[in-house]
Amino acid sequence: MALLMIQDSAACSTSFELAPGLTLRGVQPPLSLADFRLIAFDMDSTLINIECVDEIADAVGRKAEVAAITEAAMRGEITDFKDSLRRRLALLAGVTERQLDQVYRERLRLNPGAAELILACKAAGLKVLLVSGGFTYFAERLRARLALDFVRSNRLEIIEGRLTGRILPQSWGDICDGSMKRETLLTTCSLIGCEPGQAIAVGDGANDLPMMAVAGLSVAYHAKPKVREQAQVAINAGGLDRLLELFAP
Repeated sequence: MALLMIQDSAACSTSFELAPGLTLRGVQPPLSLADFRLIAFDMDSTLINIECVDEIADAVGRKAEVAAITEAAMRGEITDFKDSLRRRLALLAGVTERQLDQVYRERLRLNPGAAELILACKAAGLKVLLVSGGFTYFAERLRARLALDFVRSNRLEIIEGRLTGRILPQSWGDICDGSMKRETLLTTCSLIGCEPGQAIAVGDGANDLPMMAVAGLSVAYHAKPKVREQAQVAINAGGLDRLLELFAP
C-alpha cells in the first residue's frame, strides 16, 4: 500500500531538496529496501560513465556527428529511438572488435556509487536488471563483472571482426527502445513474482521514462531536464549510492 501511495502522490506534489543535489517529489523518507524486489538500471550515462555508441564513433572519427544524434534522442527531441539508433549505427560500419574492446577497457567506467548501490540492493534481497538501448558487447561484460541477474540490450552484427552497422534480431525483437524497457521491467517483475510498484527504475534519458512511469520508485541520475521533472528522485550531484540516503539503515 505504501508503494502505491508513493506513485499516486508523485504527480501532484512539489519537489523538495532532501540534501544538496538530492531532490524528491512525492516521496517521504525513510523508505525500506525490504519493500522492493527489483532495481532496474539504464546502462549508458547511468550505470556507466559513457555513451558507448559515441565512444565507438570516436574510433572512426565520427563522434561529433553521432553524439549530436544521441543527445537529441536523450533530450526527447528525436521521438523515434529505433530510427536514431539505426542512423548512428550506419555510421559505425567497419569498426573492429579490437576497437570495441579498447572502448570497454580504456573508456568505460562504472559511475560513482554504482557497485555500492548494487551490493546494498542485493544484500536486501532485490534482483538487479540492466535494460539498455546500448549493446550486449558491453552489457554482458557488466553482467559478469557485477553479478547482475537480468540483462537486455541490443546485439551488434559483427562479420569477420567488423561491425556491419546493423543490429541483429533477438527472440524478443530487434531494438530495445523505451517501450521495450517498460515491457522488460514488467516482464521481469512477473518472472520474480512481484508487482511493478515493488520495482525501482533508474535512468537519465527520455527513453527511460516509460519504465520509470510504471515503477514504484523512479530515479533520475544526472539526467536530462525532462527526466528530472518527472522522476520521484533526482540525483543531481554525487554518485548512484546517494539513493541509499532515502532508506532506513
